[in-house]
Amino acid sequence: MREDAAALARRLARNAEAVCRHYLSNGRREGRWWTVGDVANTLGRSLFVRLHGPEAGRGAAGKWTDAATGEHGDLLDLIARARGLDRLRDVLGEARRFLSLPTPRRPEPHAPVATGSPDAARRLFHAGQPIKGTLAETYLRARGIAYLDDLPALRFHPRCYYRADENAPVETWPAMLAAVTDLDGTITGVHRTWLAHDGTGKAPIATPRRAMGRLLGNGVRFGVVDDVVAVGEGIETMLALRCVAPLLPMIAALSASHLAALVLPGSVRRFYVAQDNDYAGTSAAATLIEGAGRAGIEPLALNPRSDDFNDDLRQIGPADLASWVRVQLAPKDVAFLRA
Repeated sequence: MREDAAALARRLARNAEAVCRHYLSNGRREGRWWTVGDVANTLGRSLFVRLHGPEAGRGAAGKWTDAATGEHGDLLDLIARARGLDRLRDVLGEARRFLSLPTPRRPEPHAPVATGSPDAARRLFHAGQPIKGTLAETYLRARGIAYLDDLPALRFHPRCYYRADENAPVETWPAMLAAVTDLDGTITGVHRTWLAHDGTGKAPIATPRRAMGRLLGNGVRFGVVDDVVAVGEGIETMLALRCVAPLLPMIAALSASHLAALVLPGSVRRFYVAQDNDYAGTSAAATLIEGAGRAGIEPLALNPRSDDFNDDLRQIGPADLASWVRVQLAPKDVAFLRA
């Protein structure tokens, strides 16, 4: 539990300004600090939260002090006081919800679950392992995706069941798993990409990509959404865009039809649609943009040069892709790009 708390505190610190905007909305940014009256979010300037700095030690991001009371701590302490939470388990749960992290809830080992259900999806995802050093990492790097930091929505399963149809025998293949989550961070489904045994491509099977669970309105989330987010269809498409804009929160909806039905967080005021260059992609983007406009959200298009942003990344490289994306961003969002 202590190790989990430390990891969550580091994730919160990487998104310190988003944390402050959510829990201390009556404050404001002043240089490298967020100032507000106190942990109860009253107006004033007594409490200071450091927005940038190293992960640990002197000057670490996320550290705060209330000059009036002498209270201090990290962002987990801040969340606990802001929400009046006494138990560590409740504080960690609130932090996971804010970070849109999969909630670590597992069915009982012997409890039956319906095939293809959200419970089955959660069980499968938790049976996986982090992708670092696995064939899932090999697969993504083979697709030109080299920026693989901080991806809790992805896991790897070395022997994931596959059946071509209900009458076919069960096979096992290595697979990359992606958690599909709702706005509260609860896993509602899982997407599977079965991989070749050397990880250099997808498995040589009829349908190497499938999703299970409750998908409509939900998506695979990368980063913490505040008021700006980029959305698109495929996981690799969004991860390719993330290679050049690592600070921009992103959601992969998994298909054109699910992109059109994606539910955006209530905090979003501007979003980018990283649409694929085909009829289905442009139609889905148009539907999502129309609905967002009615909700008062500013929609902007991000168009690839080729079929999608993963093709762009492999064809022109990250530097040229960053230049291509830069001119399509609102001036205030250029800061999301890799320095």
